[in-house]
Amino acid sequence: MPFGLLIKLALRNLRRQMRRSILTAAAMIIGLALLVFSLALAEGSHQDWIKGGSRMASGHITIQAPDFLRTKKIRHHLDVSQTESVRRMLEDTTLTDIIEAASPRLTILGLANSPANALPVLVLGVDHRIEPFFSQLNEKVVEGRYLEEGDRLQAFVGKTLAERLRLDIGSRFVLTAQDASGEMAGQLMRVVGIFSLGLPSADQGMIHIPITTAQSWLGLEESVTSFDILLESTEAEEVAMATLGALEETDGVDVIGWRESLPELNSAVAMDNFGNYIFHGILFAIITLAIVNTVLMSVLQRVREFGVLRALGLRRREAGMMVFFEGMLLTVLSGGIGITLGIGLTWGLFRNGLDFTALMDTDFSAAGTIISPIIVPQFTAGQIIAAVLSIVTIGALSSIYPAYRATKIDVAESMKFET
Repeated sequence: MPFGLLIKLALRNLRRQMRRSILTAAAMIIGLALLVFSLALAEGSHQDWIKGGSRMASGHITIQAPDFLRTKKIRHHLDVSQTESVRRMLEDTTLTDIIEAASPRLTILGLANSPANALPVLVLGVDHRIEPFFSQLNEKVVEGRYLEEGDRLQAFVGKTLAERLRLDIGSRFVLTAQDASGEMAGQLMRVVGIFSLGLPSADQGMIHIPITTAQSWLGLEESVTSFDILLESTEAEEVAMATLGALEETDGVDVIGWRESLPELNSAVAMDNFGNYIFHGILFAIITLAIVNTVLMSVLQRVREFGVLRALGLRRREAGMMVFFEGMLLTVLSGGIGITLGIGLTWGLFRNGLDFTALMDTDFSAAGTIISPIIVPQFTAGQIIAAVLSIVTIGALSSIYPAYRATKIDVAESMKFET
């Protein structure tokens, strides 16, 4: 039988059971529209997590000396020649188009001493001109101001840390840490600003000071411990890593992605993806069973019809193909409408984001990062391809068994059934 005729017969059979076909198609359309929305919302939330975590920590990509990630010791720093090589590489036009900010930092584990207390702290020597574009701590000031041009002994401290050390704007305290030679060195600092990020680890244990002050204090000349790079989007990470990877061979530095530098955040994204896979798997199973039920019932109610067709010369394989096409046509048509509807509604209604402020505080922390309550759904080519492949897979799997049953109908036995 010609292929086109089998398609026509499949369409005719779907029209004959219009109510059943419409109900099944409606279930599929709603399910696939929900799938598209869910995928876009998950992608948007993950991008928000990654960007928030990267801003608060070491960026999407970190360039640092070997072993620094493991030890956090100041002796594992980038020397002057390595620092200059990185600066030159960052001027590559391939990178300037995809990098939002590249912040040289001197990261020190030390001790903050005041007349009231002494506490372990993470001291970041930063460039005040670049850092506001990176961590945006200048937007979290509760007292005083952020670091400015001309600051030398000024420090920007977390609110909880200031409270525990009993520091106010203008208060002096001493930072103590191991310098490049291995000796303990102290540096007198004065509080110029206090911030509240909402992240306990930062508010109670992080201090920003001018990078030039940190270099002078620790005897590191113009060296840094890392260059932390924030990209325009995570999709640019592969290109940036490939370009910066040349530094590993020429200058002996480590180029590390956010998954390695932020393992807690990477685990949180992976766990959330696993939960999404379970939800989508259940959704697929429901849709598949709905199509199996529709097509199989269509076969069982047309046993005599199949018998007549077989008696007129329709072969077993052709009967199975006709039923298979019924399932595939129902799936593809409904799936196309469902995906289009999902994209249209998600983009039309939620392109400016979904506001979950009523369910949470203005900001909340998770996996070591601040997460915004406003999530903007994001579409990717991979999502659309995955959705299309899912439609084809569902249609094929749900049509196999009914098609197999159609091939097993016996001509003589089928005549016993009433139409």
